[in-house]
Amino acid sequence: MPGSWGPSSVPHLGDPSAQSHPVTSPCVPPQETLVGKYGEGAKLIYELKDQGGELLALRYDLTVPFARYLAMNKITKMKRYHVAKVYRRDNPATTRGRYREFYQCDFDIAGQFDPMIPDAECLKIVHEILSDLQLGDFVIKVNDRRILNGVFAVCGVPESQFIPACCTVDKLDKVPWEEVRSEMVAEKGLSPEAADRIGEYVQLHGAHHGLLPLPLSVGSVAGGGRYDGLVGMFDAKGRKVPCVGVSIGIERIFSILEQRLEASGEKLRTTETQVLVATPQKHLLAARMKLISELWDAGIKAEMLYKKDPKLLKQLQYCEDTGIPLAAIVGEQELADGVVKLRDVATRKEVDIPREKLIDEIRRRLEP
Repeated sequence: MPGSWGPSSVPHLGDPSAQSHPVTSPCVPPQETLVGKYGEGAKLIYELKDQGGELLALRYDLTVPFARYLAMNKITKMKRYHVAKVYRRDNPATTRGRYREFYQCDFDIAGQFDPMIPDAECLKIVHEILSDLQLGDFVIKVNDRRILNGVFAVCGVPESQFIPACCTVDKLDKVPWEEVRSEMVAEKGLSPEAADRIGEYVQLHGAHHGLLPLPLSVGSVAGGGRYDGLVGMFDAKGRKVPCVGVSIGIERIFSILEQRLEASGEKLRTTETQVLVATPQKHLLAARMKLISELWDAGIKAEMLYKKDPKLLKQLQYCEDTGIPLAAIVGEQELADGVVKLRDVATRKEVDIPREKLIDEIRRRLEP
């Protein structure tokens, strides 16, 4: 990635003599940490109450805890990435990568810098990640919230309703305009005239901002922007620290990759195992365990079925189902001859390899 990025435990940038602080982001912060930070997203926060009566909540995202950390430790410059679980009281949609418990990957730049330079680096990183993952075509949309607020003002939306209207307009990447308009009027209290004027703009110029839409019915996989005023909300003196960052939804990336595999007819490999140790006859458990120990000692990722006398066909079928590329078969004849039958699972070709040359042959075949 561009620049010098570090995980959440790195010291802050700037003064090289500054004390290093680990970034703490508890999964169960006090409710007051999250309240008032997410607009309409607040209804998706899991609120908890412990046995002592303390009001707690499950972590909604990684941005608010990071801003709180900066304020508490009086840090004014920092550049970090963070991968961790967050929780949303949402309606799950597994085919679209939407869960109540999921991982986010965040990267943020905090500090006073010349305009747009950190923002450009964040965009570069998003482009680099999505390109390297080979997800297919994608679009990065960059907008300024002030433009949307200007549209609302021109359309006659009261300033107090800007945030609710914005949250509803953001749904245009998921539902048609008719449903968005209905919600604006029926639930958000906008006048039909104002909603119609908004519709003229958003249907011509696009509606959502800060989102990265992709095909395959998954929707946006990342979002981000500036949050210059967030740190000040946790600072007793209201000191502001300019911040910009992006968050990527990891499960949504997985959903896209799984859909691409299904469409191509390829099988999803569910294990990193390189070799399955198998036996064709009964009473050879000890032989399997001896051979697998040799492979483990050589640093080869190997496994075997946890049965005393598994059928050979079942062992080979397990290789095909899980995507294990090689099977090392040791039977009575192989033991007598001092060889191991090495099977290429994809081609089903088998060859006898002297026991002392087996490790080198496996490594040769596994080379990229």
